[in-house]
Amino acid sequence: MDEDRVIAFRSYGHWAGGRNRYGPLLDRPVPIIYKIDTCQRTIRTTCSGHLTLQEVVEHFQELYADPSCPNQPLVFLDLREVKSLPESRQLSTVVGAMKKIRHRIQFDACAILASRDALFGMMRIFEAISEEVFRVTCTFRDAEQAEEWLEAQRPKSDRKPDQMG
Repeated sequence: MDEDRVIAFRSYGHWAGGRNRYGPLLDRPVPIIYKIDTCQRTIRTTCSGHLTLQEVVEHFQELYADPSCPNQPLVFLDLREVKSLPESRQLSTVVGAMKKIRHRIQFDACAILASRDALFGMMRIFEAISEEVFRVTCTFRDAEQAEEWLEAQRPKSDRKPDQMG
């Protein structure tokens, strides 16, 4: 797809190989990577390793500044490779960061994929506290179920012809 845009983001702009607007890039894992499908109004975010609150907050600032980010995106959030566990107050801070960009981005549905029990539980808490910023959120252990649920949340007018039914 010509309109797909892949952006790797890490606090201070470090990821494996090359350069970006922050300067030389270090060989480190990228904790947050997102891909925007502008045609489908979808943000696919994959997180890995030990995430910091600052990295997550900066991710939302990056989305806000990204001109390709849709105004009402569906979100697929893959946390299967995350090693850290957020505290509930940190989840509240994330929701606060999302509220700050709400005038530009009104998040639609969010499917969260989490395999670790503790992280799955924390994402269920996030579902409850993020009601103000997402139209609907649901946490899954199975990627296929998460994909199907997210697609079912898509307005019929946004679906591809083969998805109508």
